[in-house]
Amino acid sequence: MSDSSWPRQASHAGALLAALGAVVWLSGLPFLFPSLGPTAYLFATQPSARQSSARRVLGGHAIGVVAGLVAYHAVAGDIVITASMGAASMAGLRLAASGVVAVALTTAGMSLTDTGHAPACATTLIVGLGILSAPLQGVIMLLAVLVLVVEQALLTRLG
Repeated sequence: MSDSSWPRQASHAGALLAALGAVVWLSGLPFLFPSLGPTAYLFATQPSARQSSARRVLGGHAIGVVAGLVAYHAVAGDIVITASMGAASMAGLRLAASGVVAVALTTAGMSLTDTGHAPACATTLIVGLGILSAPLQGVIMLLAVLVLVVEQALLTRLG
């Protein structure tokens, strides 16, 4: 990266997330979540890379959401990660196991489908740790990823 490319890359990443931020503000729904940041970064800095392809981004995040939902509901149930969780608690163990299973399932799924996209492992932890673990929240997450991919295609065309 040359020193002169950072303003364009930074504005590109910010532009990708701005529309989703507006949707969050207007709707109160979780259309913006941590793993979209690394995806926007890849789109802005490495748009031609394999991990930035629409197929990998959509597929990776979809596998991450599904794997996270499966792991969370099978292992952790209705436990939600909190700052006050006690040391060596059964709830903490179940959440940790859910996160581990979610990442393992996501890695296997992305490997088997050739949809490797590293930020999807953050998505699966968000779901698998109970942060956004309702099926409707999973659908919203996937819609947000789709919006990001469409925005990237439009910005690439304009750019």
